[in-house]
Amino acid sequence: MNITLNQTDSTNAQLKVVLEEADYAQKVDQQVKEFSKKAQIKGFRPGKVPAGLVKKMYGKSILVEQINKTLQEEISKYIRENDVKLLGEPLPENDQPEIDWDNQKTFEFTYQVGLLPEINLPLDKSVEGFKVELDKKTIDEAYENLKRQFGKTINPETSEQGDFISGELKQVDGEFQSKTLIPTSRVVEGQDKFVGVKADDVIRFDIRKTFGDDNAALAHVTGLSKEAVADLNGEFEFIVEKINRTEPAELNQELFDKLFGKDEVKTEEEFDAKIRETILENYEREADNLLYRNIIDTLVDNVEVELPTEFFKRWIQVTNEGKLTAEQIEENFDQYVRELKWSMIKNKVVEENELKVTNEEVVEATKEKMLAQFNMPEVPEELMESMNNYAQQYLQQDNGRNYINEYEQLLAEKVLAKLKEKMTVVEKTITSEDFRNMSF
Repeated sequence: MNITLNQTDSTNAQLKVVLEEADYAQKVDQQVKEFSKKAQIKGFRPGKVPAGLVKKMYGKSILVEQINKTLQEEISKYIRENDVKLLGEPLPENDQPEIDWDNQKTFEFTYQVGLLPEINLPLDKSVEGFKVELDKKTIDEAYENLKRQFGKTINPETSEQGDFISGELKQVDGEFQSKTLIPTSRVVEGQDKFVGVKADDVIRFDIRKTFGDDNAALAHVTGLSKEAVADLNGEFEFIVEKINRTEPAELNQELFDKLFGKDEVKTEEEFDAKIRETILENYEREADNLLYRNIIDTLVDNVEVELPTEFFKRWIQVTNEGKLTAEQIEENFDQYVRELKWSMIKNKVVEENELKVTNEEVVEATKEKMLAQFNMPEVPEELMESMNNYAQQYLQQDNGRNYINEYEQLLAEKVLAKLKEKMTVVEKTITSEDFRNMSF
């Protein structure tokens, strides 16, 4: 066997593989023998089919399969042993000579190869980060939301602002008619029409003016799609059936236990501290996510790298099995390049810092996500084995794809944490309200 890599320019090369009969013949013969033990051919007992007959009937397909397998193994071995930095995988040249599988003994294959150069990480660049401080408005809104979320629904006789009014909505000059629930908080014009009403009252209004020409609000009220309500207008009548109001929950032990577990919080002071801690943790997580996006953008924008552009475009098309047209690839090519650059940066950080993710870390991270879905702070002892089994089953699904995804996510988190250590973060203090209003 002979494998040669001939670099045609700084980012492209041709990989040539020559297989002699000695490279594959023994493996083909072994495959024929294995097949003959399992083959079921009329006139022969199982396991007694002559190898010569098997070779005559199936030899060509066995040969093709073994040649392809040998190629994959040897090319991978060559790339690994020679530390060739590739973009994707080698792609067969389009002008391969036709193969005579019946008579040919020596096989020659050529591949296009895209080479990735070494890169220098621009770690001297600074990135913007945020330290979020809670403001009174954020705390007040959190309390209001919690009280409403855990509040009790009542049905008063007369409506007030903030109530939900259920009833029947009819188009005056049209056929539309539907049972619906109108949140008075979504009413933009004529709110007084929806306040002080009782069961059987009839409210007449211009639907588009009432909901501020907001198709999302119209879709919510009518149950139609945003597309369907785009042309909806005119006078409507709403026959009131029932008023729905949520009485805010009281700050008592029942609410404390619902939110944080039995007796974890026992006083309003402890409750307030826990609420602030929880909100701040959420904002810190979001601030970290924003910082990590800034790190990625900064490095990708400033790393200098020459790429095998035409090979990259062909590789995208081949690996997507023709599902993307050349025009689509061209249109989104800048984004493909950014993703490739980030992949190169990640790989360099992993290599230079010897970052690793263990199987235990993958399993534990999976279990933590499952606990979060069930809103459980920790696994009870009696459920430990079941939780371990659920995690293992999940990670094995889709031929192990879930495991790979979890592994890659954890590795990316370690890469970003390492980059955060190495780069200069210029931290800006910002209120939680201002942080919410930022355009991400």
